[in-house]
Amino acid sequence: MAIETDQGLPLALGVGRIRTVAAVLISEVNQAVPMNRLIDLAWDGDPPARARGVVHNHVHRLRQLLAGQAELATRGQGYVLLADPGSVDVHRFRSLVVGARDAEPWAAVAMLRQALGLWRGEALADVPGERVRRTLGLGLSQGRLAALQELGRRLMLLGRYGDVVTELTGWIVEHPLHEELAALLMRALQASGRQAEALDHYHRVRRHLKDQLGIDPGPALSEAYLAVLGGSHSPAPTASGRPKSAARRPAPAAPAYAGPPAPRPHGEPTPPGPGAGPYIAPYVAPYGRSQRLGPPPRIAQLPPVVVDFCGRDRELTLLDQHLERVPQPACVVLAGAGGTGKTTLAVQWAHRRKAEFPDGQLFADLRGFERPPMRPGTVLTAFLRALDVPEAEIPESVTEAAALYRSLLAGRRLLVLLDNAGTPDQVRPLLPVTPGCLAVVTSRRRLSGLVVRDGAALVRVGPLTSEEALQLLGNALGRQRVEADSGAARELVERCDRLPLALRIAAARLMAHPEWSLSCVHPEHAGRGGGVGG
Repeated sequence: MAIETDQGLPLALGVGRIRTVAAVLISEVNQAVPMNRLIDLAWDGDPPARARGVVHNHVHRLRQLLAGQAELATRGQGYVLLADPGSVDVHRFRSLVVGARDAEPWAAVAMLRQALGLWRGEALADVPGERVRRTLGLGLSQGRLAALQELGRRLMLLGRYGDVVTELTGWIVEHPLHEELAALLMRALQASGRQAEALDHYHRVRRHLKDQLGIDPGPALSEAYLAVLGGSHSPAPTASGRPKSAARRPAPAAPAYAGPPAPRPHGEPTPPGPGAGPYIAPYVAPYGRSQRLGPPPRIAQLPPVVVDFCGRDRELTLLDQHLERVPQPACVVLAGAGGTGKTTLAVQWAHRRKAEFPDGQLFADLRGFERPPMRPGTVLTAFLRALDVPEAEIPESVTEAAALYRSLLAGRRLLVLLDNAGTPDQVRPLLPVTPGCLAVVTSRRRLSGLVVRDGAALVRVGPLTSEEALQLLGNALGRQRVEADSGAARELVERCDRLPLALRIAAARLMAHPEWSLSCVHPEHAGRGGGVGG
């Protein structure tokens, strides 16, 4: 959960139960929330005798924090946050989803993508209290999955089966037992002519259901399986009252979108936008060239920066030096173990130097260490869409698509950020060859094939220094708490091997348990060791 000013600057909310109080008031904006409800949710139904006074103090602090942004008023035996519901991502998400229900498929796709783009990870993950996460967060997460299903259905109606496959693949990794999503993916694979993959996915989900839940596939998955076996290309079932078919139209500008952000001074990071949820692949709504009325949209697909980024001066300097080399390399590989913060570093640097790439930035998570990894052809299709190529003109052959991609980059100055690459072959078709363009690739491997054959530069990313790690822990957890127990903080930093991901996990656990000392978190709790991404 985060609170930002109208200018996009983050407000320092701090840690502990003030986040719980803020989360409840924000989620129920313009509605009076009784004191007893705030106490119940903040202490999981087991409040101390001083709970009422603690909530009063938190409300006083929130009033100071929100001064000039919103009003926090007393209403009877409770409080109400008076603000524009459109300024709250939760309400914007719900409004867009509701609006998509009665919209034409092409308009619904744009609205649902904007709604899903508002997410920044798991709902209320950094808010203490199991009850508040269960009461508020569970419904939000279910709404997110429902919006994703609806997006898949609308894309199927438009015949954009490749979009459905790309959109759902990463989500199913996170929700392997979600039968409706699996059924949608199977239908999209079948409609794309990939029957064998559809059947393979069915059997994989069926085994998961049997092994983990002891149940057989339900109606949605069984019907999709029979449709694939029978060779049926029928789209996914639609809810009653929704359009059964629609002519393909250009997607409208997403509602409430006010255009790209104004350019920021060179070297200054761009504050995060409202949506930093798990990024699967780059997308734009397809526009035919004949339908374009003005200049093509600016391509700006970089994920938002991490607000509390710190350190990495050596790596940032090396990246700057490679950018300024003559001749400039076409590719820079950031290589390091999982959890070292390669992606965060790459995104931070890309935002700082994006003025050097006025034609925009492309981004893709290649999921190189997941099964299945992202295919180069899938990424090329998404990139070509972003570069304004109509769907019908995108080649099916990876070789032809790569050639078209390189041709479109000719004469442009564009940055391509390829995250989590597994092999050189996965990356090579996506590399720009035009002077002025640059690919930044992150990987757990050195990708020596790119260095040897393609002239890529290599930057090794290791653990943070001790001081950088302490600073990151203080940024994430709160400087007061770290400085109050500096000895334990230094021990925790070393137990986490000074890895940014492990430190953030440890900080999240400590935020969820403000009564713990810093010495309570053990390495296994902090995600130490291999197997963590980043």
